[in-house]
Amino acid sequence: MRITRKLSLSLLIAGCAAMWWLAGLYLYLSPNLPEADTLRDVKLQVPMRVFSEDGLLIGQFGEQKRSPLQFSEIPGTFIDALLAAEDDQFFDHGGVDVLGLVRALTELVATGQKRSGGSTLTMQVARNYFLSLERTFLRKFNEILLAIEIESALTKEEIFELYVNRVFLGHRAYGFEAAAQTYYGESLSELTLAQQAMLAGIPKAPSRNNPLSNPDAGKNRRDWILGRMRSLGLINEQQYRTARAEAVTAVYHGLSVEVEADYVAEMVRQEMIDRFGNAAYNDGYSVYTTVNSERQKAAQRSVIDGLKTYDRRHGWRGPEQRHPMVDGATLQDPWPPWQAALDEMPIIAGLLPAIVVSTDEQGADTLDKSGQIRRLSWPSDLANIRRFRTENLTSEPAENVQQLLEIGDLVRIQYDARSDQWRLAQVPRAQAALVSMAPSDGAIKALVGGMGFELSKFNRATQARRQPGSNFKPFLYAAALEAGITTTTLINDAPVVLDNLSSDDIWRPENDSGKFYGPTRLREALTFSRNLVSIRVLQRLGVTPFISYIDQLGFDTKGMARNLTLALGTHAYTPLEIASGYAILANGGFLIEPYLIDRIEDAAGQILYQANPALACYVCEENKRLTADAPLRMEDILKTDAATARHARSVMDPRASFIVTSMLTDAIQRGTGRRARALKRDDLAGKTGTTNGPRDAWFSGYNRDLVTTAWVGFDDYSSLGRREFGGTAALPIWISYMGEALDEQRAPAAMPQGVVRLRVDRSTGLRVTGSPKNSMLDYFFEEFLPSEASDSEDQLGTDELEALF
Repeated sequence: MRITRKLSLSLLIAGCAAMWWLAGLYLYLSPNLPEADTLRDVKLQVPMRVFSEDGLLIGQFGEQKRSPLQFSEIPGTFIDALLAAEDDQFFDHGGVDVLGLVRALTELVATGQKRSGGSTLTMQVARNYFLSLERTFLRKFNEILLAIEIESALTKEEIFELYVNRVFLGHRAYGFEAAAQTYYGESLSELTLAQQAMLAGIPKAPSRNNPLSNPDAGKNRRDWILGRMRSLGLINEQQYRTARAEAVTAVYHGLSVEVEADYVAEMVRQEMIDRFGNAAYNDGYSVYTTVNSERQKAAQRSVIDGLKTYDRRHGWRGPEQRHPMVDGATLQDPWPPWQAALDEMPIIAGLLPAIVVSTDEQGADTLDKSGQIRRLSWPSDLANIRRFRTENLTSEPAENVQQLLEIGDLVRIQYDARSDQWRLAQVPRAQAALVSMAPSDGAIKALVGGMGFELSKFNRATQARRQPGSNFKPFLYAAALEAGITTTTLINDAPVVLDNLSSDDIWRPENDSGKFYGPTRLREALTFSRNLVSIRVLQRLGVTPFISYIDQLGFDTKGMARNLTLALGTHAYTPLEIASGYAILANGGFLIEPYLIDRIEDAAGQILYQANPALACYVCEENKRLTADAPLRMEDILKTDAATARHARSVMDPRASFIVTSMLTDAIQRGTGRRARALKRDDLAGKTGTTNGPRDAWFSGYNRDLVTTAWVGFDDYSSLGRREFGGTAALPIWISYMGEALDEQRAPAAMPQGVVRLRVDRSTGLRVTGSPKNSMLDYFFEEFLPSEASDSEDQLGTDELEALF
């Protein structure tokens, strides 16, 4: 009895000491504990997402992949799987599982190893949100105290939701919804029981148990969880057997981009960093752009197809690499080193890398990245291949397969759906860009900055400053119209020699055709892009007034050469800047600012920024006309709120934009852009552009709804080839895009006040009465009317014109 009393007393003293010690530890630690209530306001690191105007995903930026879920969105089978794996008493305990802690401590003392975890889900939430991962007693005690506090402050559902959205699950996935997308490409609610159990097993060892890094370990963990679920009565025997028999189907799923617009996404990323700094990557912003998904897809296809078509005209340059068979390899087993070489090669614009593994008289077999054999056939494909010699010369077609291909050649191949066969291809060396925008407010509807972002991140649509050539002439002709030169003014298309340039060279410009056409009406000069007429127009107008005029149009004139070469578009601009200029022609003379971001929302869906672009005023007038005979709806009032609407500044006489548009309509109907007649529309206006070399090919065109500029060239300013022009290299891209992007045909714009339509003689440009032969109707400023044919003093001959110009 004495021993029992002493033992009891000792235990009591020890217990009191332990309690005093724990109480002291609590008093020591508790002041430094964070408030559990702050978990309600915790900001998860959610990546920034970029969307098209119609809500399709364009891109995602951020180190952590995360898609937070609310408790009501979490499937019940997954809740059961996770609790079976981590904490089956979660809904019963108060944050700490005492028996679990005692069991874990006993195993640690007995074996020296930690076999079962004593941490509840609540304790893991405390650790994940507030504590470090260091394994110390103090951290564990802090974890326990925080778990108790969290349980008193939050509901079980809130705690479970915090855990599901925070935990790291390998491959940069944080939270189970992100993990479901990463490993299976589907939402958590769409996964099978076996797949949900697989995900539930990852938190114990994210790097070791995930189904990609270690499928066997992941499957073992999954099967153990399924067994636990069965023993806990959460699933029946049949469900257990079915799920256990399911194969591991996880495959890495990258970002599920719905619209390919990498250059757009990068532009948004840069602007968001400018606005929010590095918080842009982690604060869950959703950025909605002005880009239309269907137009963007059309732009992407058109640029790639246009470059491939250009590239085929200039011949095949040969294999990208050569990989001869290694010593000891045979044709039956040469593939491991070849497969490794293929794994390092990206797929660019649908062009697959492949290595030639055999050749014969009927074609060649190639091995692609997926390990599949793809056949290239002779003569249906390979017999048509010509070798590249120079930009102006190709070889004769190959006589046999061996002249083209050898075993070990790494080439590009592409599937042709029309012929149902694979074809030899190559990545084009030339580059292209396309910009398309709404002329009413500058909203960018599609933008492609090059052949492929994986090939080059240089955005040629916004960064490549290239000479526009004749693509710049419409602005010269608009200035001429405002200065009193008319569409029927005769200007002599004859040789000109200039030696007053900044260089020592004498400049002898020519027309692209090499011909001279004599006295030419201004309309014909722009329609057929006569260079010598344009130079004489600038002579009459004056270089300094012209620079002032285009500066007024919003073009950067710094560093601009003050000489007559400006008439031929020698000052460099980006495709975006050129498209912005053409928007002025399309919208009646108003200066709009291109913009890409329509609105920015925070993680809670609150709008942080809403674009308020300046509107071309013709939009306002059109709204008035449309609503004059109809009752106003509230949504119309909201759209045209006078208190918030901004009106763009008028920078070009609307009469000039109207008349230049009529001239550019002629350029499409019968001039340098006549290939665009394939679209079978009469509401289009546009202009080609080609620079010396030729090094740059352009086409810019529009109707009242859409302005688009396409450019083709080499980054190193190499020549495109002497038979390449804006009408052959850039215009096909424009046609392909506009054919898909344009809406229903628009009626022509109304003739502005102050414009007069008169009949003139085609040869002299002078006004005639009646409808005589060789006459036509044309547009004029009311203050700058042509003289009547009877006024002989105004009829100038060729010699007099040459003397004047």
